Amino acid sequence: MSSSLRVYRHLGVRYLLLTIGWLSVLLGVIGIFLPVLPTTPFLLLAAACFMRSSARFYDWLIGHPRLGPWIHDYLDGQGIPLRGKVYAISLMWSSIALSCYLVPMIWARGFMLTSAVLVSLYILRQKTLPARVPHP
Repeated sequence: MSSSLRVYRHLGVRYLLLTIGWLSVLLGVIGIFLPVLPTTPFLLLAAACFMRSSARFYDWLIGHPRLGPWIHDYLDGQGIPLRGKVYAISLMWSSIALSCYLVPMIWARGFMLTSAVLVSLYILRQKTLPARVPHP
């Protein structure tokens, strides 16, 4: 798996990506237990950051028995859980709405709203992962 990774050589970029990656792992794990945080988007962000900063951490995350399946479902084209889609879109639009309220520049509002629409369309176009039946 790690042979196809593109790890940045610039040390500052690698440390920034590692920091964002580990913060995303932390938020993703918290999201497993708290319904207000989406798990899948944070773990996908962590995987993307680790893919570009550390083959070792990327392999660890992808191979993790609890966290890996969240990422594999998306990477294998099986989709994103409905809960992850709802939370990602809800949190994004909430933050965009607050930002549009706080930022008086019309061009910035237009940029934020356009970005939110495009990201929402991307998320909605992804397959929705069927609900898993818990094993006894």
